[in-house]
Amino acid sequence: MEKTTTKAVKPQEVEQPAPFYVRLHKAKQLIGKVHKNATNPHFKKSYADINSILEAVEPILLQHDLLLLQPIDGGSVCTQLVCIYTGFSISSCMALDLNLDAQKQGSQISYFRRYTIQSLLTLQATDDDGHVASTAKPKIDAKRFAEAVKTIADGKFTVEKLKDSFDLTDVQINSLLLIPVI
Repeated sequence: MEKTTTKAVKPQEVEQPAPFYVRLHKAKQLIGKVHKNATNPHFKKSYADINSILEAVEPILLQHDLLLLQPIDGGSVCTQLVCIYTGFSISSCMALDLNLDAQKQGSQISYFRRYTIQSLLTLQATDDDGHVASTAKPKIDAKRFAEAVKTIADGKFTVEKLKDSFDLTDVQINSLLLIPVI
């Protein structure tokens, strides 16, 4: 007769997700400035429309497991950021004027969606006029930046050339200070 034994197996420890504000901090470091892409004909001012803002922030928030929601709740437009692991959230809300016709209310909702996202994430906007667009340097993604840092550390490239070639974030500029000098 065969003897069978059982052995208690410890469940594999699961790494806890980063706290909400750490995730938000990391995401905000990557977002950068939102480009103004639309013009208000009444005031002849440019602004970042809702699609431009969403294109700039949503992919980065999702990479950090933060879900962006914008429900209308109790007569207010509320922008919420929710951690998909914990359910923890923060929000920014603006009360709607419910006495407007449907067309004006739709415009008001779009306007409030833009402003609650900008407020919640403290977004900066940059003018995207012809001069700025023609002289703007490209951004550099994290992988390419890491490769550039290695090349600089190996003495094959310089920090100055990197700064001259790309529009670096504050985080990238600060990390350049940590490169060992050969």
